[in-house]
Amino acid sequence: MHDIVTLTVNPALDKSTSCNGLIADAKIRCEAPTFEAGGGGINVSKAISRLEADSLCVFTSGGSAGELVEKLLQKEKIKTDTITVSNWTRENLVVQDTNTQQQFRFGFPGGSLTIEEVTAVLDKIKKHKCRYLVASGSLNDGLSSDFYQQIAAIAKENDSKLIIDTSGEALKQVLETGVYLVKPNIGELAKLIGENRLEADDAEDAARTLIDKGNAEIVVVSLGPQGALLVSKDQRHYISAPNVAKRSTVGAGDSMVGGMVWALSQNKSLKEVIQWGVACGSAATISEGTQLFTLGDAQRLFRWLNK
Repeated sequence: MHDIVTLTVNPALDKSTSCNGLIADAKIRCEAPTFEAGGGGINVSKAISRLEADSLCVFTSGGSAGELVEKLLQKEKIKTDTITVSNWTRENLVVQDTNTQQQFRFGFPGGSLTIEEVTAVLDKIKKHKCRYLVASGSLNDGLSSDFYQQIAAIAKENDSKLIIDTSGEALKQVLETGVYLVKPNIGELAKLIGENRLEADDAEDAARTLIDKGNAEIVVVSLGPQGALLVSKDQRHYISAPNVAKRSTVGAGDSMVGGMVWALSQNKSLKEVIQWGVACGSAATISEGTQLFTLGDAQRLFRWLNK
């Protein structure tokens, strides 16, 4: 039995580069690209690996882009179990303008999955019983918005604690079945309780609404540069984000989830869980392009938050 299993149904081959000015209609000369395995659950597994722990990374893989994602994860010695699919794994692009230091992120949709491929994904999750199951990221084009809800039902059957990080209708539907931990941002939280917008001061009451309805046992509200708020039935912990020199926000949310899941698997207190989440998420913003955080940066920021 695995301690942590991550699921990425819509992975990506992330490419990052830089250029000296982004000008319309001009031929842009870019630096040699860097390639990273990307997608919600994959990034969570990478974050856990940086914290010197293991997880099983389950994801779909198609075409040469999928093969490269597999090789990149093997290079990082991350345990994987793939579902081969007919459509190619998508590619995303991040471009840093060195003139303005602005970052441009281009995300592409994932190819559709056949009924047989969807069934294969569900069967993989049924097979891999675990303490913590992380389902993270967007869904492929054409994939039913109740897909994560089906994953939640399997998690309950396997007695796994489901951590979910997605958005839109998929997030709304999975919460109907109920999860262990959910990480919405303040805008997503507002939609979940039927409001147009929320202020940070309203986040705790809104989170408790989800808990009281049985949608989640723990709600972690991402407040961006203001930090994050963790709410459970009997606890509340607000952690202010440390002031760091931000270079890239790619993978920051996934790094936050990875830090929290790792801390849960280490039986840390809920206060430490949110501290590790904020530390890892903030550390990811220090790194360039599509890279995640380093262990040293995460540990340093955790110590700062724990003063």
